[in-house]
Amino acid sequence: MIYKQFHDLKLSRLGMGNMRLPVDASGKIDWEKAQSIIDYAYEHGVNYFDTAYMYHNGESESFLGEALKKYPRDSYYLTTKFPGMFLKPGMDPKAIFEEQLSRCQTDHFDFYLLHNVNEFTASTYMDESLGLYELFRAEQKAGRIGYLGFSAHASPDLLRKFVAFRSFDFAQIQLNYLDWTLQNAKEQYEVLTENHLPVMVMEPVRGGRLASLTPAANTLLTEAQPGRSIASWAFRWLMRLPNVQLVLSGMSSLEQVMDNVSTFSKEDPLNEEQFAVLNLALEKFRQQEYVPCTACRYCVNECPQNLDIPRLINVLNEHSMGTVWAVSDARDQLKQEEWPTNCIACGACAQQCPQKIDIPGVMEKLGALMTAK
Repeated sequence: MIYKQFHDLKLSRLGMGNMRLPVDASGKIDWEKAQSIIDYAYEHGVNYFDTAYMYHNGESESFLGEALKKYPRDSYYLTTKFPGMFLKPGMDPKAIFEEQLSRCQTDHFDFYLLHNVNEFTASTYMDESLGLYELFRAEQKAGRIGYLGFSAHASPDLLRKFVAFRSFDFAQIQLNYLDWTLQNAKEQYEVLTENHLPVMVMEPVRGGRLASLTPAANTLLTEAQPGRSIASWAFRWLMRLPNVQLVLSGMSSLEQVMDNVSTFSKEDPLNEEQFAVLNLALEKFRQQEYVPCTACRYCVNECPQNLDIPRLINVLNEHSMGTVWAVSDARDQLKQEEWPTNCIACGACAQQCPQKIDIPGVMEKLGALMTAK
């Protein structure tokens, strides 16, 4: 495992994200399989473990606290986030923080973030009457937070405004070679770099979408470097950026963590020739019509129809990528009340989407495909 200095700490360049852990038939975390992933990561040098209050419907923090308790507390760094996007009137932020400590079976967090700063949530975090920033800086002074930062799915302009609002120790953004231009991640990265904020990367393979591109794009990459996974190209692209502190991967299988640990066993950024090959593969990938969903599932929590929106978007993407049976399989496998035609276009889902996807429009498009004769 390779490491990079962060103040007085040496952080593994690969961090373990805990939003996409393996689940059982009921949708709950499969604790045995998830534990094996945590163990492999820890035993192979990963020392940064990231979770959040609402990951896995609130189960992720509790799982991670249990999974890590067999290891010395000073041998890893624990990170979680404050759920400002779900803060309701009457909720006590201090009580939520105490609950997080209890869930994670710890007396402190090494890193703590204001979660998902965007155009809808920034006003909550910047509301002087709530005093969220002051609360967590006080907890930092008391030794219960090591470093305070924020995660963001925000425009560069909002990022500039937010970093000017208060000082932070680091920031976390969605960064990968597709979003470098698609989501203006290049400018986001530059804003943070200009403000001397180390960047923690989330969605390096875009929820798995960059782990396999299209057949033609995949062939380009595998012929250029036989034996390397498609996902490894995304990680090695990030190694080119000097202000990237670490890269979080939401690993959901032992095979994924083994491959990622191998990729981060040495500092091996793409060289210029490989960079050019990746750009060619990206152009082939862009020729396909797809919806840029990362399956974060924020939308699902807000859907009054209880639709599994990421699953439905995946059906449309599979159809767009040429999987001829994707729509017919969805017709056969989904109950009538699970169909996209049940979308009432209320827009609650879209307001929570970090990718700014027009979800009602996507549901309408898929609904038309599924009901076509």
